[in-house]
Amino acid sequence: MKLLFDLFLTFAKIGLFTFGGGYAMIPLIENICVEKKEWISRDEMMNITVIAESTPGPVAINCATYVGLKQKGVPGAVAATFGVVLPSFAIILLISFFLDRFLQIKWVASAFRGIKLAVGILIADAGVRMIVRSDKKPATVIIAALSFTALMLINIFALRISTVVLMLAAALTGLAVYFAGRRKESGVRK
Repeated sequence: MKLLFDLFLTFAKIGLFTFGGGYAMIPLIENICVEKKEWISRDEMMNITVIAESTPGPVAINCATYVGLKQKGVPGAVAATFGVVLPSFAIILLISFFLDRFLQIKWVASAFRGIKLAVGILIADAGVRMIVRSDKKPATVIIAALSFTALMLINIFALRISTVVLMLAAALTGLAVYFAGRRKESGVRK
């Protein structure tokens, strides 16, 4: 029971004190779950992040669910997920009652501009950490460079390409590289 409460409280703190959505929460989840509490390893965090990005639902919720599931099964998954969702839900519910008046307050508008900048930095930090920790195999570097270039061109030319199409293209590329590597390995063994 103590671990369930710890999972709930830990993810409630993450949900309460992190602005900007799931990507902004990744560095905080990593810091707490990998470094402080040692619930998961760095490799697991990297894998969780990749899987959470490619499955339906917000990244932070998927990460919380996995950590909770690993620590305490389904009750742990429920506790961690509820913990990460509850603060955002309560804050948004409260703000929705006063939204028009709330955004007209000058210091609130200024705070949100600052929060936007901090969120951008947190997301960039999560991306840089993943790049540093990823495999430096030639195929991985080429795929990352091509993906970055493609995303930049899509943004520069304001192309409307579904994220589903991008995710499927990335998955197919990863599978092609995997099977090409397996074929190469099996050819070397013969």
